[in-house]
Amino acid sequence: MTIDLPIDSADAGLDRDCTTLSRHVFQQLQSFSPDAQDLSAIMNRIALAGKLVARRMSRAGLMEGVLGFTGEVNVQGETVKKMDVYANDVFISVFKQSGLVCRLASEEMEDPYYIPENCPIGRYTLLYDPIDGSSNTDTNLSLGSIFAIRQQQGEDKDHKATDLLTAGRGQIAAGYILYGPSTMLVYTIGNGVHSFTLDPSLGEFILTEENMQIPNHGSVYSVNEGNFWQWDESIREYIRYVHKTEGYTARYSGAMVSDIHRVLIQGGVFLYPGTLQKPEGKLRLLYESAPLAYIIEQAGGRATTGHIDILDVVPTKLHERTPLIIGSKQDVAKVESFIQNGY
Repeated sequence: MTIDLPIDSADAGLDRDCTTLSRHVFQQLQSFSPDAQDLSAIMNRIALAGKLVARRMSRAGLMEGVLGFTGEVNVQGETVKKMDVYANDVFISVFKQSGLVCRLASEEMEDPYYIPENCPIGRYTLLYDPIDGSSNTDTNLSLGSIFAIRQQQGEDKDHKATDLLTAGRGQIAAGYILYGPSTMLVYTIGNGVHSFTLDPSLGEFILTEENMQIPNHGSVYSVNEGNFWQWDESIREYIRYVHKTEGYTARYSGAMVSDIHRVLIQGGVFLYPGTLQKPEGKLRLLYESAPLAYIIEQAGGRATTGHIDILDVVPTKLHERTPLIIGSKQDVAKVESFIQNGY
């Protein structure tokens, strides 16, 4: 029996230009200067890491030693998944001998990883969370990677990386990779937010939406309500408010990149507040909260601790944690009103 498959109009012939990630960076900078070439090359390396991680995930259930825990605990005191280690090593590997990045800092490493052969010429630092939402790994749910690029300030001869302890407005680029039904890369270099989808047949991230804008208000609130009784009363009162107010919808996946991507598109708010025992929160400022805040602000939204904009927070240590309230301006302001009024 012959089966006639439908012809995909996209495959029947391209009637528009496909803009790749590297080309888009040059267009954004309107330059082919050495700095523009460096930034484009760094983004290409990040994209390569995303492709390698996505390929590994797509085959995880068919391979030995991919899923599960390593039996180790990272610097954050969290149990380490095998995919965490793999993804962290991938990011290091793709930047070795690139001549682009001198240092890499991530959730999985207590100290920055230096690439000595790059340091004489590589004036950039990559900060990243290799796998966000790693608890979803073994259940085949969405995951993500988060990244930020900073320009190195000073010589850092003692390898203390103290120049990284500055506010998030010093980031020159930030983004995330979402591993879902399709693999997407979303980035900003301070000139809007742009999304790309990986075309496996081309092996390229292709521009799918330019200058993304978050709605001023959305119906979604995204928070782990299992922590309800561990929060300050002001946050609990906000949750009671959305429970009794028509028009709100709870969505929470356990992978922050996935939840924030939904909020970016549909509007709403994502919350990861501190608890009574740990008011500093769980999320790491430099490679989780600040990069995502940069993206959301560039898309017209807001990100705050509840008291100060995330991008104005100055860390005192590499792995500093912070509460996070992020999303549409009106929805973030609503949460802030409960905090500031001391409910």
